[in-house]
Formats: sequence, structure tokens, C-alpha cells
Amino acid sequence: MYRTHTCGELRLKDSGSRVTLCGWVQRSRDFGGMTFIDLRDRYGITQLVFSMENNADLCNRARELGREFVVSATGVVRERSNKNQKIPTGEIEIVVEEFNVLNNSEIPPFTIEDETDGGEELRMKFRYLDLRRPCLRDNMILRHRMAREVRKYLDSMGFLEIETPVLIKSTPEGARDFVVPSRLQPGTFYALPQSPQTFKQLLMVAGFDRYFQLVRCFRDEDLRSDRQPEFTQIDCEMSFVEQNDILQTFEGLAKHLFREIKGIDIREDFPRMNYADAMSRYGTDKPDLRFGMEIHDITSEVRGKGFAMFDQAEFTGCISAPGCSEYSRKQTDELTEFVRRPQVGASGLVAIKYGVDGTVKSSVEKYYTPEELKAIVEKAAAEPGSLILIMSGRREKTLTALSELRLEMGNRLGLRDRNVFRPLWVTGFPLLEWDEEEKRFFAKHHPFTSPLPEDLPLLETDPAAVRANAYDLVINGTEIGGGSVRIHDSDVQRRMFRALGFTPDEAEAQFGFLINAFRYGAPPHGGIAFGFDRWTALFAGEDSIREVIAFPKNNSGRDIMLDSPAEISAKQLDELMISIRKPAR
Repeated sequence: MYRTHTCGELRLKDSGSRVTLCGWVQRSRDFGGMTFIDLRDRYGITQLVFSMENNADLCNRARELGREFVVSATGVVRERSNKNQKIPTGEIEIVVEEFNVLNNSEIPPFTIEDETDGGEELRMKFRYLDLRRPCLRDNMILRHRMAREVRKYLDSMGFLEIETPVLIKSTPEGARDFVVPSRLQPGTFYALPQSPQTFKQLLMVAGFDRYFQLVRCFRDEDLRSDRQPEFTQIDCEMSFVEQNDILQTFEGLAKHLFREIKGIDIREDFPRMNYADAMSRYGTDKPDLRFGMEIHDITSEVRGKGFAMFDQAEFTGCISAPGCSEYSRKQTDELTEFVRRPQVGASGLVAIKYGVDGTVKSSVEKYYTPEELKAIVEKAAAEPGSLILIMSGRREKTLTALSELRLEMGNRLGLRDRNVFRPLWVTGFPLLEWDEEEKRFFAKHHPFTSPLPEDLPLLETDPAAVRANAYDLVINGTEIGGGSVRIHDSDVQRRMFRALGFTPDEAEAQFGFLINAFRYGAPPHGGIAFGFDRWTALFAGEDSIREVIAFPKNNSGRDIMLDSPAEISAKQLDELMISIRKPAR
């Protein structure tokens, strides 16, 4: 072994011991007669001391070391005179007696520190250096701990970890597939799985009862901070269960992770909220419950008073921001510009100031009597000192815009504390959603989600009204996972395919293997899949899942470290019998 200890291991009790450490030079400090070097490895940092008085040659050699040189150092542990309480090894140092340079390093393109001077693109190109930073290292360790605890809990509940294929058949539902050409079957293609959905259902038909997998999944879709083209799911399925059984089982997993990873012991049941309530109260199916500021429908209170923006709107809603009644014109103009951004999409914003003294002021007060403005304030459940922010338009679009404004005000008012967690279950989603472009219904979740039993008769007569036996786990406004009770009856599955516009032949061609399996005694079953990257990022306090993935892609889906995706050779294309058509300029 090159070393006797790691750089995060030694303490005062080790004083007097002769040790050998290996690692990277984090920084060097020269004080004339003495040189100090911080040596770093995965486990921490230890200070090395070189003295001109004890060994001038050794001290001079140490002064030549650059950042990120890989060295081994042997010496004696002693107590530090100027202790550093910010690091676990800060009470000791190593008086170096000998050291060796194991490898030189060029000057890194950015500083290997938590507060680095490297931009994201640069850090992604040199990701192997970025991963040396303590914050990224800690995220990788957190990810490992999360995976270990997931397996520990699910194993204790009788789940089996079973691998499923990566090369599968392309299906027309959901996001775009990544496809892989077959050399042995020219002109045919595999797809990379968006999830192991059909396989875990087949495992239930096979009688395995409780399955899980930490599985890589692939979706060719537009990217953002919580999406990657390849990502990891905690994929789970259970037999002979109803919705409540599934929610209780996986609420147990969430509580286990909160306790073991974050040290938070949640005793009470997670609240449950209907999809329709979530949309009307928060404008989203993944509400952040760390703060209030709910949306209120004030359509009837503002309509018919001569203000065209409200009179002509299908819906007018508002939120009440506490403690903001003294907002300046500049501040309210900033909010107006915020809601007009393309990602929010509102046409404008009206504000009512409800002073701490009970006075009510607004730019639209010429259209409303003081009593009518007071009625709006009361409908908004506003407290004195609040700023009521109002938007109007089509109901769905306005609710979405109010949701974005609510989150923005939560950020501005410091109400979204990263150390506070508010989980909930959202249930009762629509089973289907209409696509105006294709003039047909698509599955809100996937084609194997079961309708609620009481809504099944509506599948042919009023598909839009059918609710899914589905559920999402939401924490702090992030959808951590979702699932459903599955269709296990082949007749119901055929009815679902008809509602989605599949002909019998199309359904058989795409999903015949699953329909056939149902003929051989499929048990009632259901499951859930959690976004492992999202959950880890939430616990790490990161905004982007890229920060908890060792080698992520950028927002264009490129790995700029590997320069991928890239063209392949003409020989490879010939073997696959593929020709490339260049896009028109």
C-alpha cells in the first residue's frame, strides 16, 4: 500500500505516530523558514509541514510542487499550534520527513475549490477535475448512501432487485425513443427503455410479487435542470395491492431516507391532495407546501365593472404576498416583466396594496368602489400589509402563470428554505389528455394505467372525464416520483388502447406480448418509479441534477468532455446498411 492513512482520518489521538499519506496538492503556503501544503484526497485534507531548519533540501523540493501534483508524504503527526476548526483534521499536522512526487500536473483550467472560478461548460469539459471539488465529491458520496439505503429498505420489505433489458422495442407513446440499429437484422432498430414499464408488469405476471431496480432510463426530450437524456429511476412494482398499500409502502421508503440521510424523523402521514384541488389552489400538480400564498378565484368579484381585462377573461385569480404592501412602483414593474416572460406567458399584472392600516390602493381603483376592492381583499384571504397580485385570461394558462409568480414571490420572501421539507401525495389525475394537433387522446401517464373503477364506464362516452388510479410523490414543489395501479385485465387494456386511437392490429403489433401475458393469470398489481437523480439533488440542496451525476450531458444533450454524440465511420454505417441524409441548410 502506498499509504497508511487517508487525508481525512488522523486526529489528536494519533500524535506521535509515523504515517504515510497520498493525495493531491490543494494549495501551498511559503513562510520563508517553513512551507505548508494542504494535501487532499477523497476523504479530506491534512496539512503537511516542511521546515528549512530540519531539512532544507526537502523544504526546497516542496516549494516546487504545483497545484494538483500527486504526492506521497511520510512523517510524524503532531498537534497544530494554529488549529483550523473548519476541517476535521484541523487539530493536527504532519511534520514531513520524506516525500515523493507520484505524478506532475499541468495548471488546472479552474480552481479546484467549492467556490470555483470555472464556468459550467468549462467544468463539464474537465469533469474529472470538477469531481475533485469537495462539493461534487460530497454529492457522489450522498448518491452512494442514497442507493445503499434504498436497497436496504426495499430488501427489508421483501423486494427482489431484478435487471431488465436495455435493448427493447420502440413504442409510440411518451417521449421520443433513442433508437439503436441492428447489424444482424438490417433495417430494424432497438430502442433504449424510457422505463422498464412492461417488463415489471411481466415480472408480476411471472409471480415475483415484489420487484425493484435502480435502473438507467433514456428519453430523447428537451432538457432542463431536472432532466437528462439518460437518468436513473428507483423502479418498483407490487402484486395483490391497492393504491393505499402502495402509498404506505413507499411513504415508508421516503421516511427511511429522510431519517437515515437527513436525520429527519417524520412520524405523521404525508398529506394527500386531489389533482383538481392542487391545480385550483396552487396552479400546478406539484405544489410547494413550504409556504401558503394560495391562489384564489376572484372572477365573480371583478367581472362586470368596466375593466376590460377582467370583464373579458374566462378566469381571474390572485395570490396575496404578505409584508409587501410597501412595494415600490419599480418593484411591481419588475413583477410585471417577470410574468410577461415567455416561460410564464402572462399579458400583464394588476396589484392591490392592502396597507397595515387597512387602506386599499390600486391602479384599477377607478373601476371599483372601496367596498368592491375590500371584497377582493377579503376573497384573497389577505392580511394587512399584503400585496394582492392579480392575473386573468384562460383558466389553465392563468393558473400556470400564477403558480410561477407564487414561486417567484416565495423566493423573494425567503420562504423556500432548502432545509425544510414538505412531502405530499397528489392523486386523482386525469387518465387521458387531448392533443389538438393529432386530434386524439394520449395517456397522461402511460397506456397501462388503470382508470378509477367508478370512472371506467366513461371510457367510451366521456374519456376526458376519466380519472386515473395514479399518484405522484411531491416534495418542495418537485415531482420525486409517480406511479399507478396497472390494468391487469386484457379486456380493459383493449378498451384503453381504443380510447388512445389504436386499431386492434396496431395494439397487437405494439403490445401483443403484454396482452397475451394477461391471458395467463395476471395478478392485480401496481407500482411507482422515483427519479433517483432528482431525489439526490433535493437532499443535496442542488438546483440541477447535473450536480449529482458523475458525467452528465449539457442542455443540448452533449457530453462535451467526450465530444459526444459524434459521427461514425463510413465502414460502421455500411455494416448497419444505413445512409445519412444531411439536413438542409
